[in-house]
Amino acid sequence: MWKRKRKCRARTVKNKSASRAVPSSRLIPFFLPLLFLLTVFPCLQPFAAASPPPQKLKPNDRYALIFGTVWGPDDRAVYGIKVFIRRLPGKKPKWELTSDHAGEFAQRVPVGEADYLVSADLKGVKTADGQPLHLVQPVTVHVEYDERVDMSLHLTR
Repeated sequence: MWKRKRKCRARTVKNKSASRAVPSSRLIPFFLPLLFLLTVFPCLQPFAAASPPPQKLKPNDRYALIFGTVWGPDDRAVYGIKVFIRRLPGKKPKWELTSDHAGEFAQRVPVGEADYLVSADLKGVKTADGQPLHLVQPVTVHVEYDERVDMSLHLTR
């Protein structure tokens, strides 16, 4: 007859000294003077910002919307094209987007009169027969208020 082997189980050992926490009543005397100094003398705050943080758009803020579609040489929407948007007269793109499966992209921009240049990065993008694609021309978009501006980027061979 076969004898059944016993399986060894690992035992869990609890360390009682490691689970002890310091009561909060013992920490109050240490933090009370520090809290008093920071409230009375705000200039003592070590992490006070020298300048206000940059303004970012919040969900409740007003905004303008640049909405566009990338069209291929066969007049079909193109997926996966990198789109760059920069505010004129700036030199570096501020936003980088990718066109979705419908060839569309959208970017919220701050409200106010401004011009934006929308272009595409086509490095390594080719047609099915291996020909490289080129952007006809970058598009300049003018925004004044909290509005939606529709535009298109057209690609050629």
